[in-house]
Amino acid sequence: MKCLLSLGLLLASIGQAVADNPIIQTIYTADPAPYVYNDTIWLFADHDEDAASSFFLMKEWRLYSSTDVANWQDWGTVASLSSTFKWATDRAWAPQTIERNGVFYMYCPVQISSGAMAIGVATSKSITGPYVDALGKALVSNNNIDPTVFIDDDGQAYMYWANPGLYYVKLNKDMISYSGSIVSASKPNGLVEAPWLHKRNGNYYLSYASNGIPESISYSTSTSPIGPWTGKGGTIMAAAGGSFTNHQGIIDYKNQSLFFYHDGSLPGGGGYHRSICIEDFKYGSDGSIPTIKMTTTGSAQIGSLNAYVQTSATTIAFSSGVKTEKYSEGFMHVTKTNANGAYIKVKGVDFGSAGASLLSVRVASSKGGGKLIASLGSKTGTVISTCNVPSTGGTQKWETVNCSVTGAKGKNDLYWTFSGDFGFAWWRFTAS
Repeated sequence: MKCLLSLGLLLASIGQAVADNPIIQTIYTADPAPYVYNDTIWLFADHDEDAASSFFLMKEWRLYSSTDVANWQDWGTVASLSSTFKWATDRAWAPQTIERNGVFYMYCPVQISSGAMAIGVATSKSITGPYVDALGKALVSNNNIDPTVFIDDDGQAYMYWANPGLYYVKLNKDMISYSGSIVSASKPNGLVEAPWLHKRNGNYYLSYASNGIPESISYSTSTSPIGPWTGKGGTIMAAAGGSFTNHQGIIDYKNQSLFFYHDGSLPGGGGYHRSICIEDFKYGSDGSIPTIKMTTTGSAQIGSLNAYVQTSATTIAFSSGVKTEKYSEGFMHVTKTNANGAYIKVKGVDFGSAGASLLSVRVASSKGGGKLIASLGSKTGTVISTCNVPSTGGTQKWETVNCSVTGAKGKNDLYWTFSGDFGFAWWRFTAS
């Protein structure tokens, strides 16, 4: 908690010029595994605990989603060592999730009682979980980390993993077993760990963390999903950003190519306190991936956010001094930490030409309530609404408060500023 409070205080001290990378600020997140499903990006991540000091401390896997690449909703913990893989002893490391025949398969590296690393599989009929252990044991257990899973156009599924070698198996259609033996593949030059396999225009791309510590991200290509990985390639991202590791995920979404990675740029960040970032990029005419630089601005927003749809308060572009907790009526809600100047930025909210006349918020408070202020452009920008939050009699006793709105028109960045002690679950504007 001390680390979390320090993070909030330091973010507040940066001021409102702070940009939108890293995309998650309420906790430290690493090893991004984005997946496009139902016109939404679902981002699976692991969680660097605040208490980590001299090694990774990771106990759970988290889920976030976005439809515009800028604002990310927190869905909370979808799997953990304690509740999902009870045979595992430690190290909830880099996951990847994929759907097949209406079931979602989440592949997770964990440490087992022998001290070795292994890869387990958890399944769910909903992408938001909960995920349950599919096997009661590891799928592979020869000191394996960083699984990447890919289903080719012919229906054959592959799982690669790495460190220190590169290996793969052909998964059966049930996605929780494999045919044949584990194959030791010829690895591309510089490969260390974090393989990510994707296909584009008939070419297979294997990207990976490379060149030791600190790690860069490189890639190689092949005309086959099993290599050899000797085709076009190069460095995608040079080592930088305050973390000695890196781990990437590459997807296309709404005609935009996106590169996910992690760094140590949040206050208190570093090798054991990492944070996920995004950059957009364009493939070369020859299919090559360019060199991508880490930025604080991140990827451009795609479209806008509809002000008149009920939206989780955990839908955040950037924030300071807030955290998310389990919501008794849904998934997650927002609470304020002890940091001064706590706020949330929601990027590109569209109020339309007629504008809004009413704001509804779902709130709860066990103490004296407080105020929730909505402003445009910055947290000290034009105030469009001030909601007085009552004491509801408990942190999970929720009430909907309606507040008048003036001056909310067009597309704007929306800021929520907190005063007092209360939970904030969702918001929705009503058009004039």
